Amino acid sequence: MPSTDFQRVPLPRDFFDRHVVEVAPDLLGRTLVCRLPEGTVELRLTEVEAYDGPNDPGSHAYRGRTARNAVMFGEPGHVYVYFTYGMHYCMNLVCGPEGTPSGVLLRAGQVTAGTELARKRRPAVRKDTELARGPARLTLALGVDRALGGADACPADPEDSPFQVLTGNPAPAGRILSGPRTGISGAGAETPWRYWIENDPTVSPYRAHVPRRRPAR
Repeated sequence: MPSTDFQRVPLPRDFFDRHVVEVAPDLLGRTLVCRLPEGTVELRLTEVEAYDGPNDPGSHAYRGRTARNAVMFGEPGHVYVYFTYGMHYCMNLVCGPEGTPSGVLLRAGQVTAGTELARKRRPAVRKDTELARGPARLTLALGVDRALGGADACPADPEDSPFQVLTGNPAPAGRILSGPRTGISGAGAETPWRYWIENDPTVSPYRAHVPRRRPAR
Protein backbone atom coordinates (compact mmCIF):
# COMPACT_ATOMS: atom_id res chain seq x y z
CA MET A 1 0.00 0.00 0.00
CA PRO A 2 1.28 3.53 -0.76
CA SER A 3 2.54 5.46 2.24
CA THR A 4 0.56 8.48 3.45
CA ASP A 5 2.24 11.87 3.68
CA PHE A 6 0.82 12.89 7.02
CA GLN A 7 2.15 16.43 6.63
CA ARG A 8 -0.41 16.83 3.83
CA VAL A 9 -3.41 15.56 5.82
CA PRO A 10 -6.08 18.28 6.32
CA LEU A 11 -6.80 19.26 9.91
CA PRO A 12 -10.32 18.19 10.94
CA ARG A 13 -12.91 20.67 12.12
CA ASP A 14 -12.66 19.48 15.71
CA PHE A 15 -9.06 20.77 15.74
CA PHE A 16 -10.59 24.26 15.75
CA ASP A 17 -13.48 23.34 18.07
CA ARG A 18 -11.38 24.06 21.17
CA HIS A 19 -10.55 27.08 23.29
CA VAL A 20 -8.70 29.62 21.20
CA VAL A 21 -5.67 29.59 23.54
CA GLU A 22 -5.27 25.86 22.84
CA VAL A 23 -5.66 26.23 19.08
CA ALA A 24 -3.37 29.23 18.56
CA PRO A 25 0.02 27.71 19.53
CA ASP A 26 -1.01 24.40 17.95
CA LEU A 27 -1.29 26.16 14.57
CA LEU A 28 2.42 27.00 14.52
CA GLY A 29 4.20 24.90 11.92
CA ARG A 30 0.95 23.95 10.16
CA THR A 31 0.55 24.54 6.44
CA LEU A 32 -2.05 26.99 5.15
CA VAL A 33 -3.06 26.46 1.52
CA CYS A 34 -4.77 29.17 -0.54
CA ARG A 35 -5.91 28.13 -4.03
CA LEU A 36 -7.19 30.92 -6.26
CA PRO A 37 -7.67 31.13 -10.05
CA GLU A 38 -4.33 32.95 -10.29
CA GLY A 39 -2.53 30.05 -8.63
CA THR A 40 -1.77 28.39 -5.28
CA VAL A 41 0.36 29.70 -2.43
CA GLU A 42 1.21 27.66 0.66
CA LEU A 43 2.85 28.85 3.83
CA ARG A 44 4.04 27.44 7.12
CA LEU A 45 2.51 29.41 9.98
CA THR A 46 5.12 30.94 12.29
CA GLU A 47 3.26 33.61 14.28
CA VAL A 48 -0.35 33.93 15.48
CA GLU A 49 -2.48 35.76 18.06
CA ALA A 50 -5.50 34.50 20.02
CA TYR A 51 -8.67 36.56 20.56
CA ASP A 52 -11.31 35.27 22.97
CA GLY A 53 -14.51 37.01 21.88
CA PRO A 54 -16.76 38.36 24.67
CA ASN A 55 -14.07 37.64 27.28
CA ASP A 56 -11.44 39.72 25.49
CA PRO A 57 -11.56 43.53 25.09
CA GLY A 58 -9.11 43.19 22.20
CA SER A 59 -11.52 41.06 20.15
CA HIS A 60 -13.79 42.39 17.41
CA ALA A 61 -16.57 40.30 18.98
CA TYR A 62 -16.20 41.75 22.48
CA ARG A 63 -19.30 43.94 22.17
CA GLY A 64 -21.44 41.37 20.40
CA ARG A 65 -22.45 40.31 16.95
CA THR A 66 -22.40 42.71 13.99
CA ALA A 67 -22.55 42.34 10.22
CA ARG A 68 -18.77 42.69 10.18
CA ASN A 69 -17.94 39.93 12.68
CA ALA A 70 -20.88 37.54 12.10
CA VAL A 71 -18.66 34.74 10.74
CA MET A 72 -16.92 34.56 14.14
CA PHE A 73 -20.19 33.36 15.69
CA GLY A 74 -20.48 30.49 13.24
CA GLU A 75 -18.90 27.09 12.75
CA PRO A 76 -15.24 26.69 13.75
CA GLY A 77 -12.69 26.38 10.98
CA HIS A 78 -14.06 29.23 8.87
CA VAL A 79 -12.13 32.31 7.77
CA TYR A 80 -12.80 35.78 9.20
CA VAL A 81 -11.32 38.57 7.05
CA TYR A 82 -11.41 42.22 8.06
CA PHE A 83 -10.17 45.51 6.61
CA THR A 84 -8.03 47.73 8.82
CA TYR A 85 -6.49 51.22 8.66
CA GLY A 86 -8.29 51.77 5.37
CA MET A 87 -5.68 49.79 3.45
CA HIS A 88 -4.97 46.27 4.80
CA TYR A 89 -6.78 42.94 5.08
CA CYS A 90 -6.15 40.57 7.98
CA MET A 91 -7.15 36.92 8.22
CA ASN A 92 -8.35 34.86 11.19
CA LEU A 93 -9.43 31.26 11.72
CA VAL A 94 -12.59 30.90 13.81
CA CYS A 95 -12.30 28.68 16.90
CA GLY A 96 -14.45 27.22 19.64
CA PRO A 97 -18.01 25.90 19.48
CA GLU A 98 -20.54 27.62 17.25
CA GLY A 99 -21.87 30.74 18.95
CA THR A 100 -18.59 31.36 20.79
CA PRO A 101 -16.87 34.07 18.71
CA SER A 102 -13.16 33.46 19.18
CA GLY A 103 -10.47 33.40 16.53
CA VAL A 104 -6.77 33.20 15.73
CA LEU A 105 -5.19 36.05 13.79
CA LEU A 106 -2.58 34.76 11.35
CA ARG A 107 0.36 37.12 11.77
CA ALA A 108 3.21 35.58 9.79
CA GLY A 109 4.41 32.59 7.83
CA GLN A 110 7.08 31.12 5.58
CA VAL A 111 5.99 30.72 1.96
CA THR A 112 6.73 27.11 1.03
CA ALA A 113 5.00 26.84 -2.36
CA GLY A 114 3.92 29.40 -4.93
CA THR A 115 6.84 31.69 -4.12
CA GLU A 116 6.89 33.29 -7.58
CA LEU A 117 3.20 34.19 -7.32
CA ALA A 118 3.71 35.61 -3.83
CA ARG A 119 6.63 37.70 -5.15
CA LYS A 120 4.43 38.96 -7.98
CA ARG A 121 1.87 40.12 -5.43
CA ARG A 122 4.60 41.75 -3.31
CA PRO A 123 7.13 43.03 -5.89
CA ALA A 124 8.94 45.41 -3.52
CA VAL A 125 10.03 42.61 -1.17
CA ARG A 126 13.79 42.09 -0.97
CA LYS A 127 13.90 38.68 0.77
CA ASP A 128 11.58 35.70 0.70
CA THR A 129 11.46 35.74 4.52
CA GLU A 130 9.57 39.04 4.25
CA LEU A 131 6.85 37.83 1.87
CA ALA A 132 4.37 37.01 4.66
CA ARG A 133 6.06 38.70 7.63
CA GLY A 134 3.12 40.48 9.25
CA PRO A 135 -0.67 39.99 9.00
CA ALA A 136 -1.24 42.39 6.08
CA ARG A 137 1.75 41.02 4.17
CA LEU A 138 0.48 37.48 4.75
CA THR A 139 -2.89 38.24 3.15
CA LEU A 140 -1.21 40.04 0.24
CA ALA A 141 1.07 37.08 -0.42
CA LEU A 142 -1.90 34.72 -0.39
CA GLY A 143 -4.19 37.00 -2.41
CA VAL A 144 -6.78 37.20 0.39
CA ASP A 145 -9.35 39.99 0.47
CA ARG A 146 -12.84 40.52 1.88
CA ALA A 147 -14.42 38.37 -0.84
CA LEU A 148 -12.89 35.31 0.85
CA GLY A 149 -14.40 36.09 4.25
CA GLY A 150 -16.54 33.24 5.52
CA ALA A 151 -14.79 30.57 3.44
CA ASP A 152 -14.43 27.15 5.02
CA ALA A 153 -10.83 26.10 5.82
CA CYS A 154 -12.03 22.54 6.63
CA PRO A 155 -13.90 21.60 3.44
CA ALA A 156 -14.94 18.00 2.89
CA ASP A 157 -13.80 18.43 -0.71
CA PRO A 158 -10.81 20.74 -1.40
CA GLU A 159 -12.59 21.90 -4.56
CA ASP A 160 -15.30 23.48 -2.40
CA SER A 161 -13.06 26.12 -0.82
CA PRO A 162 -9.91 28.11 -1.62
CA PHE A 163 -8.48 27.20 1.80
CA GLN A 164 -7.14 24.18 3.62
CA VAL A 165 -5.04 23.85 6.76
CA LEU A 166 -2.77 20.81 6.63
CA THR A 167 -1.03 18.94 9.45
CA GLY A 168 2.33 20.27 8.32
CA ASN A 169 5.24 20.01 10.72
CA PRO A 170 4.00 21.24 14.13
CA ALA A 171 6.48 23.39 16.02
CA PRO A 172 8.01 21.67 19.07
CA ALA A 173 6.61 23.03 22.32
CA GLY A 174 10.11 24.04 23.41
CA ARG A 175 10.41 26.43 20.46
CA ILE A 176 7.08 28.19 20.98
CA LEU A 177 7.27 31.56 22.74
CA SER A 178 4.45 33.82 23.89
CA GLY A 179 4.03 37.46 24.83
CA PRO A 180 1.68 40.47 24.60
CA ARG A 181 -0.28 40.93 21.42
CA THR A 182 0.75 43.60 18.94
CA GLY A 183 -0.94 47.00 19.01
CA ILE A 184 -3.43 46.24 21.82
CA SER A 185 -4.29 49.01 24.28
CA GLY A 186 -6.26 49.12 27.55
CA ALA A 187 -7.61 45.95 29.16
CA GLY A 188 -5.91 42.88 27.75
CA ALA A 189 -2.85 44.76 26.53
CA GLU A 190 -0.49 42.55 28.52
CA THR A 191 -2.29 39.27 27.88
CA PRO A 192 0.40 36.91 26.48
CA TRP A 193 -1.67 35.53 23.60
CA ARG A 194 0.78 36.19 20.81
CA TYR A 195 2.61 32.98 19.92
CA TRP A 196 5.60 32.55 17.64
CA ILE A 197 8.38 30.11 16.72
CA GLU A 198 11.62 31.08 18.39
CA ASN A 199 14.33 32.53 16.09
CA ASP A 200 12.23 32.09 12.96
CA PRO A 201 13.20 34.86 10.49
CA THR A 202 9.64 35.25 9.18
CA VAL A 203 8.21 36.34 12.56
CA SER A 204 7.19 40.02 12.56
CA PRO A 205 8.72 42.55 14.99
CA TYR A 206 6.71 43.26 18.12
CA ARG A 207 5.13 46.71 18.32
CA ALA A 208 3.30 48.01 21.37
CA HIS A 209 0.20 50.14 20.89
CA VAL A 210 0.90 53.76 19.97
CA PRO A 211 -2.05 56.17 20.40
CA ARG A 212 -3.01 57.81 17.14
CA ARG A 213 -3.05 61.60 17.32
CA ARG A 214 -5.86 63.50 15.72
CA PRO A 215 -4.62 65.97 13.12
CA ALA A 216 -4.45 69.62 14.17
CA ARG A 217 -7.17 71.83 12.77
